Amino acid sequence: MAGARAALAAVALGWFLFGPTATFSASFYVLAVYLVCAVVLVVKARTPHGVFGLLALVADIVYLLVSAAYGGERLLWFSSTFLLYVLAEALVFFGVTEVALVSAVATAFCIALPSQPLDPLLKTIVVGGSLACGAAIYKRRMTTRFATLEARAAEAQQDAEKARETERLRIAADFHDGPLQSFISLQMRLEILKKLLERDFEAGMEELLGLQSLAVAQIRDLRMFLNAMRPVDVDGANFVATARRTAESFQKESGIPVTFISSSGPIGLPPEMTAETLQMIREALHNVQKHAAATRVAVSLEKAASGLEISIEDNGHGFAFSGSYSLEELELLRLGPASLKRRARSLNADMQLDSRPGRGTGLKVRIPLQ
Repeated sequence: MAGARAALAAVALGWFLFGPTATFSASFYVLAVYLVCAVVLVVKARTPHGVFGLLALVADIVYLLVSAAYGGERLLWFSSTFLLYVLAEALVFFGVTEVALVSAVATAFCIALPSQPLDPLLKTIVVGGSLACGAAIYKRRMTTRFATLEARAAEAQQDAEKARETERLRIAADFHDGPLQSFISLQMRLEILKKLLERDFEAGMEELLGLQSLAVAQIRDLRMFLNAMRPVDVDGANFVATARRTAESFQKESGIPVTFISSSGPIGLPPEMTAETLQMIREALHNVQKHAAATRVAVSLEKAASGLEISIEDNGHGFAFSGSYSLEELELLRLGPASLKRRARSLNADMQLDSRPGRGTGLKVRIPLQ
């Protein structure tokens, strides 16, 4: 913009010097002074913002009016071009108020100083000013919308970072409680095996068979752990089919029979909630395989008026505590699996945990669909 200002002033001054009727009137000296100021702004590379920008805009308006008043028909082309430049300057660096001010001042000047050569300039002011005001209003609206979207994006980024950190902590805790403990146990038993082989070969061989069984169990646990870490493969909008595949995959990996029951119609779960819901089902099944020592599991999905109801029942040994607890009670008493409670909160769901020590556990989750 600063370069365009200097270029316009240089062209106008050259018109005075090398035009058909070169003169050294007051307009010539005004143009010369303005050209010097424009070149200084280009050299300093100042962006017209704040008070300095308003002063530059006022100087441009004054210069526009002076060139229109004293330039006559010779500078009418320049006044019209420079008017468009000033409107563009106000539109790019300022807002609706400044654009309207430029248009109003220029219009009032042309009306207060009636002159036949200024009539075309007045038409340019009215048309250009109207278009510039409309563009300024649209710009303000888009700027507000962009600021809102930017704030939402920043908030979403913070939520995503928090979710990643929470997931990392959950993975670290699961790995510590599962595979790491198994490897520590394996290491200790290898030390025992070494001593047994030195003293009693037959007892050492029996211990070696036990280690082999432990290694098989560790491989199974690691497979379950890796499956729980994989992203949920959502089959489009068919939530039930994906949940069924999850149950079948669990049965194949763990060897625990799973009974899967679901509604015949579509569930209607929003896409943004599908992955989290499937992850909750997969995590609950992983906990059954890891802690419950169950011989069968039942998974039920049912769409009700209050939302999607998920039920997971097993016949394992249950938790150490007994009774039926809501999500609020579990959090208050610090009972139950922390990751499932966190996922239920993220889904704005109701959760109920029924613990029957020695007879199994029941997990019920109700997810609102609206």
